[in-house]
Amino acid sequence: MPAGVRAAIVAHATEELPDEACGLVLFEGDVAVEYVRGRNASPSPYHFELEIDPIAWADLNDRDVTQAVFHSHISSPPRPSRTDVQNIGLWAGEPYLIYTIRTDELAAWRIVESGIEAIPLGSR
Repeated sequence: MPAGVRAAIVAHATEELPDEACGLVLFEGDVAVEYVRGRNASPSPYHFELEIDPIAWADLNDRDVTQAVFHSHISSPPRPSRTDVQNIGLWAGEPYLIYTIRTDELAAWRIVESGIEAIPLGSR
């Protein structure tokens, strides 16, 4: 996770307090190359509903990148909550990043039918 991408995630999460922030992290191979801010269409400190401008989303889908959904937790650990697992929907099996503001931790996961799998997340 390059420092610039991580900084963009942290800034967005902090700006959205007391609610969760959300967006997309774009990866080329195993390297994060960009953070795309989303809007929490259901602002809350306990859950999120990712909304991306439809035209921007279409442009993202034309790029050869992997999209990872991101959201922040205010104080709970950067691990998918029961709500996250229940609401995974189309993101099942895809990279899923969570940043915890209180502890400044960023973690990556994959939520699959058999459970939650950690994805190693390095820094660059």
